[in-house]
Amino acid sequence: MKRFIETLKNIYKIEDLRFRIGTTMFFLLIYRLGSFVSLPGIDPAQLQNLQNQTSDGLLGLINMFSGGAFAQASVFALGIMPYISASIVIQLMGIAVPYFQRLQKEGESGRRKINQITRYLTVLILIPQASAYLTNLHYQLPDSAFAMSGIWFNAPSIVILTAGSMFVLWLGERITDKGIGNGISLIIMIGIIARLPMAVVQEFGSRINGGGLVMFLVEFVILFIVFMASIALVQGTRRIPVQYAKRIVGNKQYGGVRQYIPLKVNAAGVMPIIFAQAIMMVPITIVGVANSENLRGVAAALSNITGFWYNLTQFLLVVAFTYFYTAITINPTQMAEDMKKNGGFIPGVKPGKKTVEFLDAVMSRITLPGSIFLGLVTIMPAFAMMMGISQSFALFYGGTSLLILVGVVLDTLQQIESHLLMRHYDGLMQSGRIKGRPGLGGM
Repeated sequence: MKRFIETLKNIYKIEDLRFRIGTTMFFLLIYRLGSFVSLPGIDPAQLQNLQNQTSDGLLGLINMFSGGAFAQASVFALGIMPYISASIVIQLMGIAVPYFQRLQKEGESGRRKINQITRYLTVLILIPQASAYLTNLHYQLPDSAFAMSGIWFNAPSIVILTAGSMFVLWLGERITDKGIGNGISLIIMIGIIARLPMAVVQEFGSRINGGGLVMFLVEFVILFIVFMASIALVQGTRRIPVQYAKRIVGNKQYGGVRQYIPLKVNAAGVMPIIFAQAIMMVPITIVGVANSENLRGVAAALSNITGFWYNLTQFLLVVAFTYFYTAITINPTQMAEDMKKNGGFIPGVKPGKKTVEFLDAVMSRITLPGSIFLGLVTIMPAFAMMMGISQSFALFYGGTSLLILVGVVLDTLQQIESHLLMRHYDGLMQSGRIKGRPGLGGM
């Protein structure tokens, strides 16, 4: 406890870190306040049907990601997920379309252009999603809940929902630039955490009424074990030894030491689950726009988060996206070239093509168990609900919510620790260091 207080004092002493944390908290507060601002023309007192609809199923998961804004018919109801969907499309184009491949190689100017295209695509995705959301509102709420009807309500609301999501994106970018980094990750995380206290209270109440207080304690023990396993997944690495040849430059000797390349078991971080979840939202959007009875059965099967087809599809998508995202973030060819330029080699492996093949084989081996474990973590909430745990609390046993909480908290702690160590203060840990992970904001 004494060390924790001393660490807080050290954080307060660093003006830049103090400013960044304060800025981050300010922008997150704006986001949370905006989540409770309902669309103009809707009576907030008549949203009970919408809130009942988002109490379970895939819509309940979407509502959790938006921090409850979805069920409040808020101006931030669509949240940040349309931007994630647009990022998926652009990253896929970076593999198949030569124009985007050239942009990826142009450095900072190319990244700015890609970010601009991603924003335009986000707006194009937001328009049909906003239309589908309003269609669902009219279906769930009585006519008396709307002060206006027809185009006089729908047109302004589409604009407001689109602008609200783009404003959330802007908040995330400001947190990345002016705050402690990974703004989009923090926005998603704060929306998840906002649902945790109520979920714990509801689960506690249900267990007390049912005489199962011991079971409630067992649930927390299991949740703690799941958290530890998730941390091990996020932090797990395979160290590849690299030997550097000795070089004499003037009177100094360089190289001659052994270093290690840390290849993460879960190099993709939480992105495969985010990608899979964004893809799972497509059927609901299509049904809302097309209004086809034939598509409703497919959407219903892919919206039941305890159903077989939902969990099988989610598991396969997570495994596939783990390989995909690892392939686009880890480049064995570039790593081999960098080692060769610096006089480094892997003991027992020839430089060049053999090194590329070795690194690629190692990544394939460690990605397979990592992707399977990630897929199992994704569908764990379904098993928790089958054990009688309420959905609002079961969602924290796995899936996106768990890994985002673990990954973003570890990454935020790493950012704070780097500021402390850079100014010669003790870090957050008494021993060891907090390892980083790929953030959501780096897309």
